[in-house]
Amino acid sequence: MNPILIGQPLTVHDVVRVAREFQPVALDPEAKAEVLASRAYVEKLVLDNKTVYGITTGFGKFSNVRIAPEDTRLLQRNLILSHAMGVGEPLAQDVTRAMLLLRAQSLSFGVSGIRLEVIELILECLNRGVHPIIPSQGSVGASGDLAPLAHMSLMLIGEGNAWFGGQVMPAHRALERAGLKPITLEAKEGLALINGTQAMTAIGALTLHDALELATVADITGAMSLEALKGTLSAFDARVSRVRPHPGMIEVAENVRKLGADSPIHRSHEDCEKVQDAYSLRCISQVHGASRDALRHALEVVTREVNAVTDNPLIFHHDDTVISGGNFHGQPVALVMDYAKIAIAELANISERRIEHMLDPALSGMPGFLAMQGGLNSGLMISQYTAASLVSENKVLAHPASVDSIPTSANQEDHVSMGTTSARQCAMILENARWVFAIELVNATQALGFHAPLEPGIGVKAARDAVRSVVPPLERDRIMTGDLEAARGLIVSGRLRAAVETVIGVLH
Repeated sequence: MNPILIGQPLTVHDVVRVAREFQPVALDPEAKAEVLASRAYVEKLVLDNKTVYGITTGFGKFSNVRIAPEDTRLLQRNLILSHAMGVGEPLAQDVTRAMLLLRAQSLSFGVSGIRLEVIELILECLNRGVHPIIPSQGSVGASGDLAPLAHMSLMLIGEGNAWFGGQVMPAHRALERAGLKPITLEAKEGLALINGTQAMTAIGALTLHDALELATVADITGAMSLEALKGTLSAFDARVSRVRPHPGMIEVAENVRKLGADSPIHRSHEDCEKVQDAYSLRCISQVHGASRDALRHALEVVTREVNAVTDNPLIFHHDDTVISGGNFHGQPVALVMDYAKIAIAELANISERRIEHMLDPALSGMPGFLAMQGGLNSGLMISQYTAASLVSENKVLAHPASVDSIPTSANQEDHVSMGTTSARQCAMILENARWVFAIELVNATQALGFHAPLEPGIGVKAARDAVRSVVPPLERDRIMTGDLEAARGLIVSGRLRAAVETVIGVLH
């Protein structure tokens, strides 16, 4: 397996491959030269006893405190130890791996003044499966993700805990078992490791990748519900999209047409008196499409951040200059992750409305709550309660975190982004949305059964059959949690989409 080169532009797909598929990584030779030159310049600054923030001074409000040369190593070590003050559940392994990757990427551009050995240790930890334990809460998103990155950096100096070989153990022992040694940080290196946006960007990149996959699932479940409710495909005519040419809308309409093509169910009601469907059916392409476009915009911004240098100060050795700037501020990521939160929440919102339509006999024309022997059986009644709970929770989580700011470091850092909160909330909304679509899958599959012997379109039929392979028909009341878990598994694993694409080709 060829390694992904750090120091070359990375895509979000590259991040996913390293974070989840354990794709090996290596430093690009050209980047190595820049790292060495940048480090040589920092060492010259130290030798010349120049006053430079974070190199020969304290940090934040202590930037006016001069540090003696003999205390340089202790300064950098103390920075990591003091800033590792996060709380909460540990970040997932894929997020931790993405953080390591993105931190190495940022440092590899030769603007951070860090030694080659530090970057190489990060890459070896990725390649050998040594992962720090990083609490998920504690970042305000400027001066970067200080607390999460400090916990990440503890491992590199042999402190804190790490995961290796399926076990959590002291970091120094994990490194030893992997054949690695902790490093002693030199001037600037502690600051270079923790000043940046890699926690929010790691969570954001993985969440947006998954959200765009879920957007296609939304089209599949929406097309299933459209057939189950005997809606019309006319609203998805290409001419409708042509006169309002939003890219996402065009793609969704095409997906729904392909999924419902050649459907006996659709043909069975072509001449009925109903001329328009409810918005949750008729406006699938407009709503799903807008969410797709929003998610793609967010992905574009996060991809730029994946390939950005976000620490401070920046070392421009070619210009013999050190500049204190604000690249650590997470506002670009914070804003688009708040946007993504709304986009994903809306996909789930419209799905919940379709679920309700299928369960209400006055709207669906099917038995109430899709129950056999309703009254004795409650059928899928409570599935809508669960969906309603999830979408309501998403509405709370969708409140923009980026509009909040709390000054830190004695008002030296007086405006912060809360970008990591945005990213974490976005991941929560995504998980809630997955459950809502699992509920829609189960409901639509049950509803389609009431139209037998008529069959749905070939794409919808493939989706229905995939669900039926793990969820039996609901003939009498039973505990349904396992069925919802099985449906969610189809979504998360990609098996639902694969089953559909096998018969109708690639979906957008």
